[in-house]
Amino acid sequence: MSTRILTLDLHPGRLSLSAALAQAYRDGATASGHDVRHHVLSEMVFDPDFGQAGFRNAPEPEPDLARFQADLTWAQHVVLVTPMWWGGLPARAKGLFDRSFLPGFAFDPRQRHLGLPKPLLAGRSARLILTSDTPGWAFWLMYHRALRHQVQRQILGYVGIRPMGFTHFSPVEHSTDAQRKAWLSTVQSLGARAA
Repeated sequence: MSTRILTLDLHPGRLSLSAALAQAYRDGATASGHDVRHHVLSEMVFDPDFGQAGFRNAPEPEPDLARFQADLTWAQHVVLVTPMWWGGLPARAKGLFDRSFLPGFAFDPRQRHLGLPKPLLAGRSARLILTSDTPGWAFWLMYHRALRHQVQRQILGYVGIRPMGFTHFSPVEHSTDAQRKAWLSTVQSLGARAA
């Protein structure tokens, strides 16, 4: 059965490992008959700073943000590929969510349950593919998987996108060609399964 998939390369620069992993996912997905749309953060034109605006006077989404919102509405499965910088998302990636996950689109603050607004993007699943120089044991033991929890619970889960699968490749800096080839193969298999 075909799945509508939105892939996001959230690396702020071009020609990154994130770009290669996102491409491998798309290759696996399209070869298996899934319908894929793709956004590249480094190519999107928008102001990532929400600025002094409040939700009542939020700036109008630029065309690239409007396209991202439309594709998110269309998607059944969302795949985020990102590096971890200083323990979190790159600032521009966070800006993408700040500017596009707005009331009326991603959540409804007028309807509350247990103090939380109603999520408006329910019915979608996700996968976070993370790269880092931080070894997996340190990410888990020292940092308590903080970035994973932020994306899973405070960003995607907040707007109703769940469950979220998680794949972590590290350390990147001293990885070999063979390791990277294996990582790409793993991600291509995930794409084939729309996982």
